[in-house]
Amino acid sequence: MSPKLPSHLLPWLIVLTFASFYFFSSFLSLHSFSSSTTSQLLAISKCNLFTGHWVSDPDRTPLYDQTCPFHRNAWNCLRNERQNMSFINSWKWVPRDCHLNRIDPFRFLGRMRNRNIGFVGDSLNENFLASFLCTLRVADEGAKKWKKKGAWRGAYFPKFNVTVAYHRAVLLSRYQWQPKQAKAGIQDGAEGFYRVDVDIPANDWAKIAGFYDVLVFNTGHWWNNDKFPEEKPLVFYKAGQAIVPPLGMLDGLKVVLANTITYIQKEFPRNTLKFWRLQSPRHFYGGDWNQNGSCLFNRPLEENEEQRS
Repeated sequence: MSPKLPSHLLPWLIVLTFASFYFFSSFLSLHSFSSSTTSQLLAISKCNLFTGHWVSDPDRTPLYDQTCPFHRNAWNCLRNERQNMSFINSWKWVPRDCHLNRIDPFRFLGRMRNRNIGFVGDSLNENFLASFLCTLRVADEGAKKWKKKGAWRGAYFPKFNVTVAYHRAVLLSRYQWQPKQAKAGIQDGAEGFYRVDVDIPANDWAKIAGFYDVLVFNTGHWWNNDKFPEEKPLVFYKAGQAIVPPLGMLDGLKVVLANTITYIQKEFPRNTLKFWRLQSPRHFYGGDWNQNGSCLFNRPLEENEEQRS
């Protein structure tokens, strides 16, 4: 089981990326604003967007519909007619002491013109990307699917010359299956192991330095025994040699993150804006995602509400 996060972090996790993009796009165009607009932005920047509560607005609907081509069919809750979608979509986050505008795809893409946004990590980033692309497509229906530079999926918005894409790298570092070998730090009875080179980025994002102006990284949900059971463990390598003594999974995660940061600082331009997203809380009932579990939430968790799995 991967570590669980306190339920009160859920709003923070959901709002983080949209809010970050909002501030970034505002910052890029500050020089063209009037003094009054600049004052408004400075006031917003002093506000804590992550302290607030969820409010149901019955008139609130998604900016896009079920025809968006950037959704996977299995993830398209609108097309698949998931129950209570109108109620689920009615929720909006309201900060305690300031106003958070709904994203305006025309304004956002206008400010991001001639720039590119990249996501690197696991399905937390991929799920966000699907909704994000559909939202941005409202401003450019000529958006085309884009899968270059190792991207798993993405879109190009020709009206604004903006690319938004996702690079699948669930551990961030490169990993590959290895047949069982002696002296590799694996347990008796193991079928083999996954070699994780902590100092080498996954191939999917190893060659993107200099292309993206904004990058959003995450990892977390794959660092557990459901994904890598004891008979198929992770074994960590650095500089081509197995790390001795062998690292446990969470210690391996810390080493991967430290090496990822070092790699980014060395290889990526300083003016590339970089964000880190945390792991989202688990929200399955009756089993995990691959064990007949279901997501039955129709409302956000209350601040002090216990997570059930």
